[in-house]
Amino acid sequence: MPRPPRQPIRLEGERRAQRRPARPEPARRRPRWRLLTSVALWTVVAVGTLAFTASLAVPLWFQARDQRLLIVTSGSMSPVFDAGDAVVMRKVDDPSQLKVGQIISFWPLGSRQMVTHRIVDLVSLPKLEQDATGTMVEVRDAAGDVITSPYIVTKGDANAENDPNATPYTRVRGIVLDVHPGWGWVLQWASSAVGRAVMLVPPLLALGVLELLAVREARARRPRTPPPDERYLDAVLHG
Repeated sequence: MPRPPRQPIRLEGERRAQRRPARPEPARRRPRWRLLTSVALWTVVAVGTLAFTASLAVPLWFQARDQRLLIVTSGSMSPVFDAGDAVVMRKVDDPSQLKVGQIISFWPLGSRQMVTHRIVDLVSLPKLEQDATGTMVEVRDAAGDVITSPYIVTKGDANAENDPNATPYTRVRGIVLDVHPGWGWVLQWASSAVGRAVMLVPPLLALGVLELLAVREARARRPRTPPPDERYLDAVLHG
């Protein structure tokens, strides 16, 4: 008698499982700690990014208006402004723009540090140059007249006396237009290595943690594929 072909017979439980419609898995809600963690991390990212952007945008905004922010480092102009403030300066193009009572920023003769003081007088002084012996002598034109140049006499409001030397107009950097109390310390800190690190490192670390949490959640939501069921029965007829 010929043997019938071997046919796999699925288990009864498997047949019932096939008859039942698959139920969609309910959406998993994020734990409360996960929501709070995300809010805190995104807050760190937002604050750090905004602070760094502002530290770059504020000076650029003034430069776009042909102005410049200067940080005050001494109290010689107190109480108008003090150390730690920032002043807005506009460049001077002509000596006629300078007037007594204005606050200007300039490079004093023989100094590499910029000073911001008030003009107390405008004078014209002879132009000097060194002769062959190294002595400073007056410069004269072809007619023999002494050539003069505009100079400014300055003084700090908190100082009792005028600055020791008059300053040539060519060493004037600009006129002070406005004062922003406390901006100087903030700008100085933001432009330092420590300030940049404080503004940039925490947001980068927060983004890294957010990425790790997102990967972890994606793996947790991935549907699990059951292993293939190889439980089959072979019907064998013996004749």
